[in-house]
Amino acid sequence: MLAYESIKSALGAQPLFEAKTWQLSPEAWPLTREQVAQLGQIGAACLEFHQTLETLYLRSVAGKNLLRNKPLVAPWVAEYLDRGKPAGLVHHARDSRMRGVFSPVLRPDLLLTDHGFALTELDSVPGGIGLTAFLNRLYDNDDDGIVGHGDQMIEGFYQSLAALLPRNRTPLIALLVSDEASTYRPEMQWLARELQKQGRRVFCLRPEDVFPLGGALFFDIEGTPEKIDIIYRFFELFDLGNIRTAPYFLEAWGNGEVVIAPPMRHFQEEKLALALFHHHLLQDYWAENLSGRSLKLLRQLVPMSWVMDPTPLPPGAVLDGPRVGGRALADWSQLAQASQKERDLIIKISGFHETAWGARSVVLGSDCSREEWQAGIAQALRLAPTNLHVLQEYQKPRRVKHPVYRPTTPDDPSSVILTKEEGRLRLCPYYFIVGGEARLAGALATFCPPDKKIIHGMQDAVLLPCRMTD
Repeated sequence: MLAYESIKSALGAQPLFEAKTWQLSPEAWPLTREQVAQLGQIGAACLEFHQTLETLYLRSVAGKNLLRNKPLVAPWVAEYLDRGKPAGLVHHARDSRMRGVFSPVLRPDLLLTDHGFALTELDSVPGGIGLTAFLNRLYDNDDDGIVGHGDQMIEGFYQSLAALLPRNRTPLIALLVSDEASTYRPEMQWLARELQKQGRRVFCLRPEDVFPLGGALFFDIEGTPEKIDIIYRFFELFDLGNIRTAPYFLEAWGNGEVVIAPPMRHFQEEKLALALFHHHLLQDYWAENLSGRSLKLLRQLVPMSWVMDPTPLPPGAVLDGPRVGGRALADWSQLAQASQKERDLIIKISGFHETAWGARSVVLGSDCSREEWQAGIAQALRLAPTNLHVLQEYQKPRRVKHPVYRPTTPDDPSSVILTKEEGRLRLCPYYFIVGGEARLAGALATFCPPDKKIIHGMQDAVLLPCRMTD
């Protein structure tokens, strides 16, 4: 059990999120052996999902049949995933040299519900890598059983990147953090410094620190240009237009001079991929191309999700979506008439937009007024020509308890008491891809007050590593 002052002192000496604070707890979040074993299976299923999604996208682009023994052509899949993306980015993502290239880091968002985990999103450019590694080290001791104990997060992150080059090369890795993602810059700086202590050539830079030279990418170390072998891009693809040096990344990649990870493949970063998993026209495709174990697990984990495509339907046709008043919808605007009970639904933008991260686009129907719900639907339909939205069944996290340090008086934050509080949990396991396997290296628990329906890293949440317990 960690003392309040020990945690406070450690975090004060090493800021990890820019201008962000959170609540503290003396104990890592406990996970059973069965839960940790399931996390291992979830990682394998997430990687397999990405591999199967790539095949789906590329076969859709080429107009090829999706099934072995039945006709199924789905050009609309690529149209959905390409919608609103720059032509140059789409061309890059389809390049044959990109076949089989995936993010070296995968992080699903898992909610702990009465029925187990619910997988609501799958992030391939996740924040929290450095933070989770720091917390693993802070809470680790010989008896704790921390998931990702010691420096597994740090070493796993490095190995997943180094594996992108031939084994006989020691790469120079640049962790590029854009201004849009500057909140996470401190944790990436810490991660780079820890790897430098191990003799690794890893540097946290701004994209503007990089410059082209002879068709490759360089940056200055004490006035000497150093060639970059691997870029780890810590920014979303919508941010490319704001980065002055971005054209040099593609040029150097095209010359074979640099590896970019995660790869700049937009279809791997769209939330609507989970809606495609549930699409009624694609059920045979997923069943034929996913292993039985991954298919069964993902069907258990992924809440029902739909793409909010406002394309008019012919008379008599209905949407593949939820029901309102016991009736199927013929138009997404009819969703506005849903009762409070029927609005256990979440609307969120699919991707390639500044509101697509940090829960900024999320509208929870059961937790907002009718006017806010109607505005969320209208916004989704208005933006559909360039930015599709996803509708997802809301999986309510169950209430659980955990010890939390709370100030005794608002005027003296150093005076605290330890209380056991109720809250709701989001779990974010981190998987690093090495040798075609998804290796669990740690997990970040976000414990929020029970009145918070949408769980993310808010000020009154507790951020914790996880430990395995009996």
